[in-house]
Amino acid sequence: MSSFFIKKKVISAAPNKGDLKRKSNADDGKGRSKKFSKRMDEEISSDSENESADPSRKQQENEDDEIEETPQEKKLRLAKLYLEQLREEEDKKAEQDSFEADLIAGRLQDDVLEQKGKLQRLIAKELIAPDPAEIRLLRGHKLPVTCLVITPDEKYIFSASKDCSIIKWEVESGKKAQKIAGGRKGTEARHVGHTAHVLCMAISSDGKYLASGDLNKLIMIWDPMTCKHLYKFKGHREAVSGLAFRRGTHTLYSASHDRSIKVWSVDENAYVETLFGHQDMITGLDCLSRERCVTAGGRDRTVRVWKIAEESQLVFHGHEGSIDCIQLINEEHMVTGGDDGSISIWTVNKKKPVSTVKQAHGSHGNTGLEQPYWVSSVAALHNSDIVASGSHNSAVQLWKCGQGFRGLEPLFSVPMTGFVNSLKFSNSGKFLVAGVGQEHRLGRWWRIKEARNGIYIIPLKRQAQEPTPP
Repeated sequence: MSSFFIKKKVISAAPNKGDLKRKSNADDGKGRSKKFSKRMDEEISSDSENESADPSRKQQENEDDEIEETPQEKKLRLAKLYLEQLREEEDKKAEQDSFEADLIAGRLQDDVLEQKGKLQRLIAKELIAPDPAEIRLLRGHKLPVTCLVITPDEKYIFSASKDCSIIKWEVESGKKAQKIAGGRKGTEARHVGHTAHVLCMAISSDGKYLASGDLNKLIMIWDPMTCKHLYKFKGHREAVSGLAFRRGTHTLYSASHDRSIKVWSVDENAYVETLFGHQDMITGLDCLSRERCVTAGGRDRTVRVWKIAEESQLVFHGHEGSIDCIQLINEEHMVTGGDDGSISIWTVNKKKPVSTVKQAHGSHGNTGLEQPYWVSSVAALHNSDIVASGSHNSAVQLWKCGQGFRGLEPLFSVPMTGFVNSLKFSNSGKFLVAGVGQEHRLGRWWRIKEARNGIYIIPLKRQAQEPTPP
């Protein structure tokens, strides 16, 4: 066994010379080829290394950049960004606050002037006469419209008529939203609503209550949203001719042909007190925020300001005939119209009118027997210099009050056939509504057959203001 292995080792250890020569020759060839291929590999690999070095270098550079920013530096950078954002936000807020402060200061100043009755926004110069094609007529009443009110949000108009009905209109579409039908005389016990001519209406400043008064001495309270009947106030001994809510409250003032004024609390469904003073039937009433109201005394030719809390009254004289309508412009000034054809502006500090326009709507009749057109309705855009008046001379006239409410200048007239029995401006001043009929709201002295019973919505457009130079 051992000899066998030793022999094998000897054989493997000592090959013959021929084999060694062949092997060395083969090795030389292989070595040469290996050197050549190795050189080629080195050249190829060096090229490929150059090609692949750029992206790897970029990646490495990016990694180096990331590595360069330590966590503390990153926190510092983010903190600086956050502070910059805060500074920008504070600057914007400061600008906004200063802008809001200016707005608030302006608003407060307006509120103070409004409370003092000295606020007068001069917007009459911007008004443009409306195109007759843009004036809309809404028809639904069978008899002349006597009064109307506009809801505080200006979406609806309520109109009432001699046909005893009340109609709720949508301003935008001009369609009837609801109707409170009138009843026949003698059906008062079973009919929910009016059974006599409705002469006046009022709506609370929050739009919660609608009040209406009629020839039957009744005041009815309605929910304007649903037109549901809520209360009925009795107490006047003659027709109810004027109604007004004190702004910001549910206190209701009512005037009557029985020469009295009554105060009601609608929230409590209660009567409060009665005020006396007029010598003839009261034809109109109005009030704003103060605890006072103003009234027109018809043929006693007086305008009265009633101070409810002080239980006193101020008496004003000026018209030559019956004073048929009255409207407050602001807390200190008011406008009236009468059957002497004149329109007057009053201030509570003077017993006589500040300014008067006689024969404001012209005159009619034969030569030598001319009579002025009665002024049957007036309206004022609150705290502005715009006033409107209506008669039966086929036009609604708009007027501009002078500075400090001294003087009245005609602006333009809007053609309208019939008796203009009621006028109301929307709170924003975007439109004027006129209640028109074939007859005067208080009687049947004339009848204009070609007139249409309904309400006219008159858009009030303003001309674009020229930009002020920088």
